[in-house]
Amino acid sequence: MKIKYLFAFILSLIALPARAELQIDVNGAMRDPLPIAFPEMIHEGFFLGQTGNKIRDVVIADLERSGLFRIIPENSYIQELTSINEQPNFVDWKAINAHALVQSAITEIDSNHLRIEFRLWDIYAQNQMKGQSFTTTKDNWRRVAHVIADAIYERLTGEQGYFDTRIVYVSETGPKTKRTKRLAIMDQDGENHKFLTSGASMVLTPRFSPNLQKVAYMSYAGDTPRVYILDIETGRQELLGNFPGMTFAPRFSPDSKKVILSYASRGKSDIYEMDLATRTSKQLTSGGAINTSPSYSPDGSQIVFNSDRGGNQQLYIMNADGSDVHRISFGSGRYATPVWSPRGDYIAFTKMAGGQFYIGVMYPDGTGERLLASGFLVEGPTWSPNGRVLMYFRQDNSTASPVRLYSIDLTGYNERMIVTPGEGSDPAWSPLLP
Repeated sequence: MKIKYLFAFILSLIALPARAELQIDVNGAMRDPLPIAFPEMIHEGFFLGQTGNKIRDVVIADLERSGLFRIIPENSYIQELTSINEQPNFVDWKAINAHALVQSAITEIDSNHLRIEFRLWDIYAQNQMKGQSFTTTKDNWRRVAHVIADAIYERLTGEQGYFDTRIVYVSETGPKTKRTKRLAIMDQDGENHKFLTSGASMVLTPRFSPNLQKVAYMSYAGDTPRVYILDIETGRQELLGNFPGMTFAPRFSPDSKKVILSYASRGKSDIYEMDLATRTSKQLTSGGAINTSPSYSPDGSQIVFNSDRGGNQQLYIMNADGSDVHRISFGSGRYATPVWSPRGDYIAFTKMAGGQFYIGVMYPDGTGERLLASGFLVEGPTWSPNGRVLMYFRQDNSTASPVRLYSIDLTGYNERMIVTPGEGSDPAWSPLLP
């Protein structure tokens, strides 16, 4: 980790008698984005100006992509800020309807390091809401930009940010009848893209470890599809377990000490849990049904999965030891790929009904079902680390259409395509980077 906090200061917003604290309600209905002024970063010299513009552009892109913020065009600004320590003229910023102001500066410490500072102001309350300063190497400016965006998002929404994260997904190329599918990883905005596997063997369903260092996935390497674990840092790949048949749909436990997966044998599949230290496995389901797509609750005490034990594909919850299995989905159609929110408040799923696919959420007790996205094919939801945004893959119109990654917020608004070099499926969102 290259970022070092030199100092961080947070001045709590002191509300004036007639002015409440500036904060966006992310749980409410669709609202107009909050107007924010974000002048050019204060700097000296051409290089610092260029780098400052790139940092500012990334912060703005992160904030606007959330759908909650709108950056006011610079040509309407009245005051020109010339120092990070300069007090804003609140009347000038209020005149252009700015509710918040981001004041920032970039300076050179030495040939390899930069200092980047920002202050967030509430224009109507006339108070500083947050301020931070970082030192970083010159090649790490993009990471700092995501951290700043997270800090602004968190202060204005009261929720943890999600911009300083990565996405691992299946990159797809070639004709539909002979696809090459390989693991790829990128920042959540599509930058710093790289491939993790060669494409010699088809891969599916990658899942991040909560400690960020490893990815579990299914690979067709060898004669039988099986679950492997890949160390992102070293590139080392290992087979998980000695199951004689097909293993698939892996997911790490919240403490990264175990992996839960499905094992198919004799026309049925059951869910197993494997301890990564001892490599001992424990069978959690049994019977003649197909049980798959398990996902732990955030505290690790329960598991949601889908099963056809009731006649068609539905969602079930059981305790982590396999006891107290009970069904939670009762709507029309079939349910699949459940995944528990990091906050524990929702379970996301794929639904198939009436010839359409849907991405939806429900409470863990099965109530409150809401469908957020629909299409010819929408599948494979994954949560942002703050539990406020879902990413999934979409294919429109027909099987000949391209497969793309999309995101949508929990309210069902702000659906956006995630730009990737080629087609993409099976996304998995990392926790915030340390």
